[in-house]
Amino acid sequence: MTKDLPQTPHTTPSTRRQWLQTASWACAGAALGLGHAAVQAQELFDLDKVRASGVLKVALYKDNAPYSDGKGQDMEGVDVALAQALASEMGLKLSLLPFDAGEKMNDDLRNMVWRGHYLGYGPADVMLHVPVDKFLMVANKQVLIFAPYSREVLTVFHALERLPTVQSGLDLQDLPLAAERGSGAASTLLGFGGGRLRSQVKMFNSGIDAAHAVIKGEAVAAYVSRAQAETALRAAGRPAAGFGLTQLTLPGLADNGWPIGMAVKTSHKQLAMALETALNKIRADGRLLAIYRDRGMTLVAP
Repeated sequence: MTKDLPQTPHTTPSTRRQWLQTASWACAGAALGLGHAAVQAQELFDLDKVRASGVLKVALYKDNAPYSDGKGQDMEGVDVALAQALASEMGLKLSLLPFDAGEKMNDDLRNMVWRGHYLGYGPADVMLHVPVDKFLMVANKQVLIFAPYSREVLTVFHALERLPTVQSGLDLQDLPLAAERGSGAASTLLGFGGGRLRSQVKMFNSGIDAAHAVIKGEAVAAYVSRAQAETALRAAGRPAAGFGLTQLTLPGLADNGWPIGMAVKTSHKQLAMALETALNKIRADGRLLAIYRDRGMTLVAP
């Protein structure tokens, strides 16, 4: 659930649901900026401290299916499996720090990465499912955002029998539609063409629920993430053959989704390097791909 989507680069969006600006991996790589000898001792101390504890503390969003959902240490999802693989690759035990999304993405990074919540919860060693976005990086100098492991992409999930093709938002007119309440995708549908689709859109508590509405015939199309649509199909036990997943960019949204990666404190570059090395091994030996495939999901390269 990096769920809300930004509008355009003109206005810097703030909520976790709004991050859909694409951020280049080159920017993230540059952010690692290794090589300052005076700081290296502190960096080594931070990594050594994590290793000495024997535990990798990973912050994960609550209610973010199919990435992280469930209670406490019993959470399930792609990000949970990735956290387990990272800890294992680094020879550490895993401790999850599930948290509720704040009103702004900056709040989440402050509470879970660099300072901790005022109630004494956090920070973690690393936070997953962070948009690798240059605007977010500039606005949060206290954190290092790096190592994208996948890309979230919005799609129109539609029943082919009733809507064979989708080429523009105009093709959605006069059809029952579904979207996730409070999401940027929903806002985009409601605002399309000056509100011409507004009366057709029914809101659901999650993108997965919106996709289920299409599967059950309650809606012809849902504007959701590919991951949410594929999760709904797998849960319903339905073949994908009768449904389309059409990537459609509506006005105000970026056209190729947003990469998701990790975040640590800016000074923890050695920890970031260790995590990136672990991720590269998990990717190279097929474990990352298997995490997605085992859940009926497509791993979209960042």
